[in-house]
Amino acid sequence: MGYGPSSSHTMGPSQAAEFFKNKHPEADKYRITLYGSLALTGKGHGTDTVINKVIGRPEDTEIVWRSDVTLPRHPNGMVFECLVGEEVTDKWEVYSVGGGALWDAEGTFDSEEIYPVTTMGEVLEWCKREGCTLVDYVAAHESADIFDYLAEVWAQMQQTIKNGLENEGVLPGTLKLARKASSYNIKAMQSAGSSRPMGMLFAAALATSEENAGGGRVTTAPTCGASGVVPAVMYFLKHDQGMTDHRLIRGLATAGLIGNVVKSNGSISGAEVGCQGELGTACAMAAGAATQVLGGTPRQIEYAAEMGFEHNLGLTCDPVCGYVQIPCIERNAFVAQKARECAIYALFSDGRHMVTFDDVVKTMMETGRDMQAKYRETSLGGLASVCLKRMKCNFNDNM
Repeated sequence: MGYGPSSSHTMGPSQAAEFFKNKHPEADKYRITLYGSLALTGKGHGTDTVINKVIGRPEDTEIVWRSDVTLPRHPNGMVFECLVGEEVTDKWEVYSVGGGALWDAEGTFDSEEIYPVTTMGEVLEWCKREGCTLVDYVAAHESADIFDYLAEVWAQMQQTIKNGLENEGVLPGTLKLARKASSYNIKAMQSAGSSRPMGMLFAAALATSEENAGGGRVTTAPTCGASGVVPAVMYFLKHDQGMTDHRLIRGLATAGLIGNVVKSNGSISGAEVGCQGELGTACAMAAGAATQVLGGTPRQIEYAAEMGFEHNLGLTCDPVCGYVQIPCIERNAFVAQKARECAIYALFSDGRHMVTFDDVVKTMMETGRDMQAKYRETSLGGLASVCLKRMKCNFNDNM
């Protein structure tokens, strides 16, 4: 849980800046060099703003943009330097690898591995052997307060939607994009038939994504840019299907497990694999969680998640002018609807299918490696390239 618009471009760098500032309070100056995707879309994502805010000494902080260089470990690379006088006394290379997580060669941010197996196939085998559900697998290996934490997550998701449904006006940035969630919600409430549930989903997803784009507080699911899908589907299940908070919180446990499988065996970073890693994962998480909430079996849950992921393969990350607005906000709304459809489709089945979730994770990584860099959160291709001149963005200021 944190502030948007980007987990990899704002949450990650802000944590890195906090760590380096605390390590070197003696610094006369700080120099932070942003590379690759961080340099290319950092202005629109607010990377420089959040670094200066965290360090709190903008007059002593130099930010260097190196869009022409990509560091070897990940497209979101940073180098922090501490200067005493004119001498560099420490230099730290760190990467923002998606979802707000950081990585460096020293293992500074390595977390304890709590799950003994991390592929979906192995998890399903455990469930079959123990006669348990995916939620039981989470409960068996997480700490005792996991469901209390997920209750906080669910409370934040609902608050974000509430804020987004009430807020109106224009989002920050040169696109001058108007918020739509409030009007969509009113129209949904006045609709009947299939338009009503679809409108509810759209409104809730737009509400979260617009809050994220405006720098509001959101929950990464799995990232800020894809944060609208899971909350929207859970919100819909509560207000349209009458599901209890208890069931929804258990659904979030399943969603988190699915996201962990992707992150452990693939990537959730748009800069590394395109939007398929962000919204594809979000769709899988939401589809699997919805299937869980609606009484699906482990096999049906895996099937729903697999479909949600498979049918987002190849999705590019091409934010116009570097903002998490176009096509990101609208895309969250459509993917939320797709996640609901995957859950319904899987519940009609017996859960048997040919392509496994693990197959899709591997395919997603292969597709991401084959994808040209201009389609991976650099704003150099796709919609960003086509719309650049017409939108009259300040994107080139980063380069």
